[in-house]
Amino acid sequence: MTAPENPTPAPDPTLMLLDGASLWFRAFHAIPEKVTAPDGSPVNAVRGFVDMVASLIRTHRPTRLVVCLDLDWRPAFRVAAIPSYKAHRVAAGSDGTVEEVPPALLPQVPVILAVLAAAGIATGGAAGFEADDVLGTLAARETTDRVIVVSGDRDLLQVVTDSPVPVRVLYAGRGLAKAELFDPALVAERYGVPAERAGAAYAELAALRGDPSDGLPGVKGVGEKTAASLLQQYGSLEAVRAAALDESTSLAQGMRVKLAAAADYLDAALPVVRVATDADVDLSRSDVLPAAPADPEQLTALAQRWGLERPVSALVAALADR
Repeated sequence: MTAPENPTPAPDPTLMLLDGASLWFRAFHAIPEKVTAPDGSPVNAVRGFVDMVASLIRTHRPTRLVVCLDLDWRPAFRVAAIPSYKAHRVAAGSDGTVEEVPPALLPQVPVILAVLAAAGIATGGAAGFEADDVLGTLAARETTDRVIVVSGDRDLLQVVTDSPVPVRVLYAGRGLAKAELFDPALVAERYGVPAERAGAAYAELAALRGDPSDGLPGVKGVGEKTAASLLQQYGSLEAVRAAALDESTSLAQGMRVKLAAAADYLDAALPVVRVATDADVDLSRSDVLPAAPADPEQLTALAQRWGLERPVSALVAALADR
């Protein structure tokens, strides 16, 4: 039998890590709630999320894939360090552990997880940790395959590295169609942090400038450009703080005062901003991406029950075509 003239090359071994909640929140807000199942239940987030997964598989052809989950969206260790952490997202009347989520999205999450399970796609979580920490841990412990982290959360830019394996972040903050693939060089170029330690420096930048979306106040009077300039000049946040205490350095007196006033905040902020790399991650199954659904009958039943025939067919085709 004659081999095809232009056979499709086998994909490079790649571990893709998806920030589950980040992506299905974006799917929910991007697609109208009038997209419903046969019984009238909203399935806009499910359709959008499944379409995203299929598109990512088609485009990047990963050999392994994990959808990372928030088993604790507001971990106690981060709240203890900075009580305002994500406080604005707490559901009214709750004890501080329940996140405010659109009512129409809540019942769609179990459907997403059921589709992933039937398709044979692994999910991963860690008790007491956020999805960011699961992503950070799985990326940090990978020693063989290149890694692509997919998220709409800029905090994940801190995981980019070239060693021991390339770790890239596909940042989907403006949607998957406009997503950008960040490596250390692009993080350094875009945010003005030292190129030789772009990932770690990005976390320090975030601590200095603060992040209202996470309830982090930052150092008063220090914005992103000033934070980047300090890190470029001194190399690290530790060195910036040392310079603030050393009268022989050229650091302006006003900045010394600002950093001194924020000393307790900075002590607490770095462990909050940095993603964990040692979380005890539990995977639902092997992260090897299958060529066919693990449970095709169940996947077909879910597609029919929820009116997901088109996105599920696209997902199955993407799995087979790698």
